Amino acid sequence: MKAFFHKITALAMAFLLLASTVSWTIEKHYCMGMVVDVALFSKAEGCGMLSDLESTLENSCCEHELIAVDGQDDLNHSWEQLDLGQQVFLYAFTYTYLNTLENLEELVVPHKEYPPPILIRDLQLLDQVFLI
Repeated sequence: MKAFFHKITALAMAFLLLASTVSWTIEKHYCMGMVVDVALFSKAEGCGMLSDLESTLENSCCEHELIAVDGQDDLNHSWEQLDLGQQVFLYAFTYTYLNTLENLEELVVPHKEYPPPILIRDLQLLDQVFLI
């Protein structure tokens, strides 16, 4: 259950990051006070009543509304912007993290060749020493 909530939280954070970094543009076309077309990320198509001559006049029946939300653009950090302490930390962290993921070629068992001792008597029972 914990892994499921972890995956859901990670997915929600990824979508939140995507939504905050993308620039959003919503364009609406009004004709006689009514919404004719709404477009997301593109140009709204007109109703066909707006000509080039009427677009220059102030009293035309059509209007355009543009809502633009600029996304974050400062997420690109370069290595040179970090001070020396941050560079050393990041280098050491990545080096140690990548080296912990290396697999051993062969599992080393140091006492593989030695047999266990032969028990003549059960000394724990004889001395009545028990682990609690």
